Order: sequence, then C-alpha cells, then structure tokens
Amino acid sequence: MKREVIRIDEGKCNGCGLCIPNCPEGALQVTDGKARLISDLFCDGLGACIGHCPQGAITVEKREAEPYDEKKVMKNIVKAGPETIKAHLKHLADHGQDEFLMIAEKYLKDNKIKVQPDDAKEKDMKHQHSACGCPGSAMQDFTGESAAKQEPSNVKLSSELRQWPIELHLLNPAAPYLKGAELLVAADCVPFAYADFHRRFLKGKILTIFCPKLDDSAEAYIDKLSEIFKNSGLKSVTIVHMEVPCCFGVESIVQEAIAKSGKNIPIKEYTISIKGDII
Repeated sequence: MKREVIRIDEGKCNGCGLCIPNCPEGALQVTDGKARLISDLFCDGLGACIGHCPQGAITVEKREAEPYDEKKVMKNIVKAGPETIKAHLKHLADHGQDEFLMIAEKYLKDNKIKVQPDDAKEKDMKHQHSACGCPGSAMQDFTGESAAKQEPSNVKLSSELRQWPIELHLLNPAAPYLKGAELLVAADCVPFAYADFHRRFLKGKILTIFCPKLDDSAEAYIDKLSEIFKNSGLKSVTIVHMEVPCCFGVESIVQEAIAKSGKNIPIKEYTISIKGDII
C-alpha cells in the first residue's frame, strides 16, 4: 500500500541516536554508524522522531510500504518494559490513533500484561484519547480561556509585514528586500497561536513561513534557504515554531541550510505553546 513512512538521509545522519528514544514504536536502531528503519511494519509515519534529529536527516515521505502492524509493534515494544509501553500508548493517544490504541490495549489484555501509568499521564492520555488528537492534530477548545482575556475592541493594531509573498516555496532568494535583512522563519501555525506575533517577532524583519510536517519539500527548503543565507548578507535569523514534536523540524531545516551555505549567521530560536505562550 502507499502510505507515509519516515525516510533517513544517510548522508546527513551522524549516528547520534537521539531519534531512537523518540520513536515509541521501536522502529529505529543504529547500525554501522547510521540510524536505520528496522521495518516499514513498525513505522506509523507520524514523525515523532523528526524534531529530535539535530542533523535534519529524517523526513516523512509517501511511498509503497507494508501496512503498519500494531500487533507486531506491541510484540516488539513489550520487550523494552513498562515505560516504553506507556510512552507508546500515549503516543497513539496523542495522535488520535484510536484504532491502533484499541489493538494495543487488547494485546496487553490478551497477554496479561499490566501497565500502570502515572496518574498525570493517565489523565492526559484519557483526555487526548477522547479528543481524538494530539497537541499537533487533536481537536481542543480554548474559547472559554480566550474570552476571558479579550483585548479592548477599540485598539487598532498595524501590520508589521514588510514584503510579499511569505511562503518559502514562493520566496525569491534574489529578492532585494532580503539584502542585509533580519530574517524571521516561522512555522505556519505560529502567527495564529501567538497573539502578539507582529509586535514581538515580525517588527523590522523579513518573514518566511512553512510547515515541516505537511510540506513535502524539506530538501528544496534547505536548498532555497542556503541560497538566501549565502548571497543575502543576512544580519540574523529568528526561528519560531510550535511545541509539537514535528514542528522542531523548522529548526533542523534552518540549521542544515546555514551549514550548507558556509555562513556564520546569529540565530535566535523560540518555541510557542498551543495556547499561545512563549516556552
């Protein structure tokens, strides 16, 4: 079947192994100095490992692959002990994988394996499971909280946007406004989550945005950013991304592009919570 599975660029991978504990399915291992996918059967394609690769070597691609098999994953995971099992169950709940979660729970029950999650984690899992999603994809309702902190309606704010277009795949690396600029690289969701985005981050900067999870353009983005870094004489780069795991891929792409450009550009990096706070 054709489905999403992770892809590891062996040329970029340095075998650090940071991705391995962040793969709840146990689908990764380091062999011959490189991280490798053990089997398509173990990879759910959700990309929890992406944001933990400092080299930007992991992406998600859509290709022909064997169907993900939750029973085989559970058989593999239980060998690692209760903490790994708990992490996997939470991973499934976080990403709204209700069907796989039920299969996993049935596997534990059928094999008389008891796992007692921490109270806080258990509460969080039940909340995420019932909501059918994770901080990155779950349905969550903040309307009550938003209503309590509304700004006065007569306050008029001005846009700090200085150029167009802003999507990275549309941005011209030779655009004159990039020369000697301070560049702001933001994940797509950030301006919607962080209320003071224009004044706090965008003011005085040139903006570009993209999504490392949904955009299938990591290599193209690295190449384009590298060209910008190499030829524009940027003063600085500010990275702003969301707290969800896959969004850390923004930082990985920027770091890879700077390394490829051979330039030494100052970087500031900020993480935004899904409730709109700077973490």
